[in-house]
Order: sequence, then structure tokens, then C-alpha cells
Amino acid sequence: MSDASHLSSSKVLCLTNFGYCAHVSTAQGSTSTSPVRPLGVVIGAVILLLEALALLAAAVTYVVTLIAGQTASIPATLFMLVLLLALAGGLTAVGLQFFQGLRWTRSAAFVWQLLMLTIAVPTLLSGIWLFGVVLLVPPLVLLVLLFTPKVVAYTLRQRGATPVA
Repeated sequence: MSDASHLSSSKVLCLTNFGYCAHVSTAQGSTSTSPVRPLGVVIGAVILLLEALALLAAAVTYVVTLIAGQTASIPATLFMLVLLLALAGGLTAVGLQFFQGLRWTRSAAFVWQLLMLTIAVPTLLSGIWLFGVVLLVPPLVLLVLLFTPKVVAYTLRQRGATPVA
């Protein structure tokens, strides 16, 4: 037995219901495991964070119009500004927690993507093709990713628990 062989070992953790296995390296005596983060989780988190940045950009435009005095209603502009900032903050939290593999983020991401589709489809149908496609593609990609076996398997944990392989 070599010195290195007793320090670490490799295990394969599988979720047979989802058809997903992860190779996990653990130090001897260690009970923590860290499964490999699926590419779908990384892409999904990036999409969610980019959508949060888009909401922040929209909030900035409301600030600019408020400062320039080009708003018809100051209370309505302030309401939209606060709403956009709250949505951006919430979506940022969803994206970061999704990246960590928390279970609740799948439902939050799913609902947000459905809301995005309700904006994208009428935009496409009104003839604004480029903006409509930009609004349509990310939600469709994320909706597909949310239901892939590897993403579902990775996002099965509760707060405080290690991700399930």
C-alpha cells in the first residue's frame, strides 16, 4: 500500500432514478463529498444571472429618466424602479443558489422563465423579431435544462446539506 493511496479514495455515487453518476474524491476519514457540478447547472445559473443584469439595466434606465425629468408620473416611475430592483435581487439570489444546487431554486427559475415567455411570444408576434428572439431563447434553454436528469439530481438538496450526487 502506497502512502498516497490511504490519503484519498474515489467513489462513484449514483442516482439510478435519474440515470446520473458522479465521481467523488474524498480524503480518508472525511465524510464530505462534493459531486461534479453538471454543465446544465452552470449554464442555468449564468442565464439567471444575465436576466438579473438585464433587469438591473432596465432599472438604470428608470433612474436616468427620473433624473432627466422625462417621466410622466414620478410615483409610477419610482414603483417600477423598486419593482425592477427587487426582481433583480431575487433573481440574483435564485441564480447563485441554483449554482449551489438548492432544491427550491428550480421552481423559482421555472416560474420566472414562464413569465419571460409571456413577454417573448407577444413581442415576436408583434413583429419585433430580434428582441423577441432574445427574450425567447434563454427561457427555452433554461426550461429544458431544469428538467435534465443531471440538473434535477444535482439540485435535490435542502439548505445546509451537501449536494446529492
